[in-house]
Order: sequence, then structure tokens, then C-alpha cells
Amino acid sequence: MTVAQFSPVARLSIEDSVLTVQDLGKSFRGQSTPVLQKINFNLAPGEILGLLGPSGCGKTTLLRIIAGFETPTSGTVHLEGDCVSGENGLTPPEQRQTGMVFQDYALFPHLTITDNIAFGLRHKSQKLNRQQIQGRVAEVLHLVGLTGLEKRYPHELSGGQQQRIALARALAPKPNLILLDEPLSNLDVQVRQRLRHEIRHILKATGTAAIFVTHDQEEAMAISDRIGVMYRGNLEQIGTPEEIYRSPASRFVAEFVTQANFVPAQRQGTLWATEFGQWPLTFQGIQPELPSVGELMLREEEIELSPASDGPVVIRDRQFLGREYRYCLETPAGRQIHARTSLQTVIPVGSRVNLTPTNPCPPLFAQG
Repeated sequence: MTVAQFSPVARLSIEDSVLTVQDLGKSFRGQSTPVLQKINFNLAPGEILGLLGPSGCGKTTLLRIIAGFETPTSGTVHLEGDCVSGENGLTPPEQRQTGMVFQDYALFPHLTITDNIAFGLRHKSQKLNRQQIQGRVAEVLHLVGLTGLEKRYPHELSGGQQQRIALARALAPKPNLILLDEPLSNLDVQVRQRLRHEIRHILKATGTAAIFVTHDQEEAMAISDRIGVMYRGNLEQIGTPEEIYRSPASRFVAEFVTQANFVPAQRQGTLWATEFGQWPLTFQGIQPELPSVGELMLREEEIELSPASDGPVVIRDRQFLGREYRYCLETPAGRQIHARTSLQTVIPVGSRVNLTPTNPCPPLFAQG
């Protein structure tokens, strides 16, 4: 239970959606706990959905079911209004009009870049002639910014170039949906930051809907129109990056997405009392029923520090992160919390401080 509220996203009809997933479940033989449990969401034309969650939460299994590589135990998958997994059986992957971009690129090492991209075009149900294939290869190479590399082989390209070729190959047949399974995880930080911008730009330029699987919160927010946060086979919350960050629907979402601090609090009249201060909670509209105890979520960037000789909190460490400082703080009960400040806030390690939350209404999560 949480007092924090978030706005639900309008649900499209199956006919108006590129993809609709209904009550999807998946269990593997020999495992007592389902990998996926009643997953429900839809995808609008041209929309990019990020599936975010820790390793083992079911993200890749969900993607493989949508692609047709796995069969669901229950529920249905509709693509462009047609049921491809469910009561009508299983439509093979090659008939689903989806493109797949894998973590390890999965390019054919013995084929040139042209032949890698043309592979899917030559196997389309509607056969293209040689001139049409060459034209489409040139088009997608220009789209991903790699014109001139047609005759090279994958081993002659950098990791970032190989991933763009993998994206070009997936886009070449003009699929209705692109599925990307952690495509940037094998790349270094600078290349990842550049490519995530390029991938979003390319998908938006072509108007292609996409699902992007990642365990990187910043990556999901940078690329996605909406984010679905998964945990233990459940879709904990789905919404815009702003909704997910500002109004998490569960403690797990709050912890995983924001890396926030959680501080025990007790209700004392109209105030919430913690070990280092008190402050009121205000609500717009009808005030929800509040528990007597809970945990306040304090984001690291929403804590102000002010030196005070009698302050209840002690600075144990200070880390310089380039654009900001990150302070490690110890509360009277010995609990560690963290705060991020601008470079203008410079307080020596060992100092005592007062903490002031800049958010007048931090989300509250009831204990238990």
C-alpha cells in the first residue's frame, strides 16, 4: 500500500494497438514459481516501451513470447489485432512482422554488411527483386548512418557499428514492431549514451513501435515513451518516465527506479515524525486514509543539508561525481542514507547537519 498516487495510462483497443498482451503467464517445467504472471499492456503505433527490471524478473521471456520464440502458458498476444499466441494457436516468428535486435548482435560473420541486411528481405513472403533489395539496403544504411560500409564484414566494425547494422537488418523488412533485448549492454558507456539517442531517433523517424528491454534505469528513461517496471514476473507499474519516477506505485518501483532513501516514520497528528525531523504531508483533493507507521521515500536529490553543531545527522563520506557531490550520512539510529547536492554545497566529512526534504509531500509506503 502506498499513499503516492499515479495517473493511469489510457488503454487502447486491440484493433488500435500494434501489440496487446492480455493476462499473459509463463511457467517452466520443474519450477514452482511462474516466470510471468498475468501481464497486461498494449502498445500504440510508433510508441517505444521500455521493459525495466532486475535480472531474472521475466523481461526477456516476455520479449521472446511476443517474438514467437516461446509459447505462453496462459493469456494471449495480439499483433495488429490478430491473435498470434493464445486460443488460435501459435503463429511462427517469421510470420509475425516483428524485427529482433539481440544483445550479442547475432550478425552472420561470413556475410558482408549488405548480405546481412538483405537476409531478411530475401526471405519475405512478398519476394523483392535484386534492385528493390539493394535500394532498401542503401536506405536503411543511410538511416543508421553507415553508408559506405556495404562490403565490409562484421569483424571489421566496432561494437557500436555492429549494433547499428543489427538494427538496420531488423528495420529493413519494415516490421510493425521492433523488439530489442538489452542491445547496448555489451558497449562502453560513451557508445551506449550516443547509441541510445540514435536508436530513439531512428525509431521515431521511421514511426516504428518498439519494446526495449534493459536493466538500466537511465537508459530506459532516455529511450522510452513509457516504461513497464517488472519484478518477479509481475508488471509492477507502467507509465511515462515522469510518472514512474515521481509517483512510484510500489516500494520496489521506488527503490529500483530512483535509488531513494526509505526512512521509518510515525504519524503524530498531522505530522510525520522521523529520527531526524518532522514535517506535514499535504494532499490535493481527498486525503487518503493514512497508516500510523510507514516509510517515507526521500530521493537523494531532494534532501538539503545545512551545517548545525547540534544536528542529528553526521556526514560519514563525500564523493565528488563531477557535476555534484554525493554525501553518505548516518542517522542517530545508525542508518545510512544518501544525499546529492550541487557543487556549491561543500561540507566537511565528520560535520553534523540538519536534513530538510525539498519535496513537501514525499511518497509514503505503509509497512507490511
